[in-house]
This record gives sequence, structure tokens and C-alpha cells, in this order.
Amino acid sequence: MLESTTRWLIRFGYDGTTYCGWARQPGLRTVEGEVGRGILRRGISPSLTSARLQVASRTDRGVSALGNALVLTSGYSGPVLLRMLNGIAPDIVFTAARPVTDSFRVRSAVRRVYRYFEPQGSHDFRRWPAAARRFSGEVDVRSFGRGVPSGFPVWRNMESVTVTPRPGGAEVEVRAPSFVWGMVRKIVAALREVDAGRLSVEQLESALHGQTRLMLPLAEPERLVLWDVEYSVPWEFHWNGPNRHQLQWERSAKDDFWVRQAMLELFAAGSEPPDRSRED
Repeated sequence: MLESTTRWLIRFGYDGTTYCGWARQPGLRTVEGEVGRGILRRGISPSLTSARLQVASRTDRGVSALGNALVLTSGYSGPVLLRMLNGIAPDIVFTAARPVTDSFRVRSAVRRVYRYFEPQGSHDFRRWPAAARRFSGEVDVRSFGRGVPSGFPVWRNMESVTVTPRPGGAEVEVRAPSFVWGMVRKIVAALREVDAGRLSVEQLESALHGQTRLMLPLAEPERLVLWDVEYSVPWEFHWNGPNRHQLQWERSAKDDFWVRQAMLELFAAGSEPPDRSRED
């Protein structure tokens, strides 16, 4: 039996398209639920109460993560802990760890970085950077979040929004110390509105300065990735994986992607199955 325990900061990622978000929900598969069951099943901590599991960012249904962060309490060393955590589920990967104090607050990150992958469609991405540059400094987020009180401006500090064209689309990177619920997806929706001519840059600026409010939809969650949660302390231990189960999951995911891509190409070409009744 382990006699001493350590509070650990863990970097982890997951394919959110197969999960109903981070937070535990009865009868649904969530990242928190999967991690919690794995902690108990693998003996990482004797109970969820003693594990004191907390997360830096609660992602929504369909949103993936490359560099989310959590804290938990366990008596195992860093390398052993990473190996045990990576046996929980093949589509959740724990990549780095470091010990922290009991008073460490995982939500008090220096910066969060999100990336949204926008397909080309009918967009003209040359219009996007001028609007994206407006998201800098202190901005009123009432138009860019869900459930934000509407009576008075709610200010958040934003570092930048950048748009980088990629083959087949563009990558929108949003950087800030913290975000309100749904903020990145509404920022992308605002950029779409400017591109479509339904929203002017001047109207966007007015909303950012707290003078007006916009009614914006939410962009699709499956294209959003929590890219990184940054802290002022360095990581000390790193995962040397992937393990066998993770490699199997990766091969299966690539096979599924290939099948779907082949089917979409056939649908687009209008191909029909052969008429077997005419065969000799």
C-alpha cells in the first residue's frame, strides 16, 4: 500500500468526437467519467474523493484536445503514473506530468490556445484577418459566449486571433488567458458573418467595445481543438508511448477515415452499384 501521495499536474489530450464533453453525465460517455473510472480500476488513487480530480478546461461535446490539463493526487511516481494513466482508454493520451503543491490551481493558467479548422467551402479567407485582428486586448464577451449576463459589459483580455490558410481551408488560432463558454465557436461564427457580408468590421468592433450586442450562432464543435494550456512551470516527466492499445486505436481510426473518404468520393461522383441481375 502506498504511504505517501503527491499532487500531480498532467497534460492530456483526447478525440472528443466520441465523447459527450468533459463533465460527467449519467448514462453518457464523457472524458471525466472515463478518466474517473480508470483511476479507480487501475488503482491510481483509492477513491475519486482522494484523487481530487480537477481539469483546466471543460470542453463541450465533440470538442477535442491536444493539450488540456488536469490535477490529481496519487502515490505513484511520474513515469509510473503516466504509464498507468495511458492504460485507461486508447483515445485519451496523457503526455506529461509534474508535481505541484496542494494549493496549485489548475484553472489559473498563463494562457489557453485553441485552434479551429475551417473547411474552404465558399469562404474567401482574405477577408478574415482584418476582422480577426479586432480580437485583441480588453473585449466585451457578451456577444461571444453562452450564458453571459447581458446587463453590463463583461470584459476579458484576449491576446490574438490569427487566420492561417491551409490546403482545403484555414486554421483559426485563438489565444487568451481564459475564455467564457462557447467563445471560440462564436468568434469563428463572427468571422463567417464578416466574410458573408452580413456583419461589418465596424459592427464587430462596436460589440467588442461593449456598445452593442450581436446574436451569433455557434460554429460546429467537431472542428475545434484545445491546443494547449500553458503554465509558468515546466513539465518534468514525459510519456514515451504510444502503447499497444493506442497504436491499435490509431490504426482503426485511420481505417475508418479512409473508408469514409472513399464513400464520400463515390457519393460525389454519383457512382451506382453494379446491377447484379444482368450478370451471366
